[in-house]
Amino acid sequence: MAGLVRAGRPRRARTVRESLGSIVLGFESVIVFLATLVAFGLKVADPVIVLVGGAVVCLALVATLGLLSRPLGFRLGWALQFVIVASGLLVPIMYVIGAAFVALWTYCMVTGTRLDAQARRAGEPTDPIEGER
Repeated sequence: MAGLVRAGRPRRARTVRESLGSIVLGFESVIVFLATLVAFGLKVADPVIVLVGGAVVCLALVATLGLLSRPLGFRLGWALQFVIVASGLLVPIMYVIGAAFVALWTYCMVTGTRLDAQARRAGEPTDPIEGER
């Protein structure tokens, strides 16, 4: 069984932009989870609202990870950045953390797009793992 190779079409190479976006969103989901616990502990709102709202944002971040191969995923990523900044209404330090993530997301999107364009011009694969094969 271990020696069987799965037949089918080869996996699509991920772009640098997708890879960087998934790193940011994955890290951000951990931070949002911890911020939810802070908001719950500070009793800034009804505990059910805080926990459900935090869970929804965390799940949206994780779901967006799977959509980064489509333009919709990046649009959702941008929208979630501003949702996280808006969470500063409940926990003011989230304005600072959210702004840092907006800056990081912006940098990753701009840099990823630039690196992908350079790789396309050079005719190289953009996925580092795919490039080694």
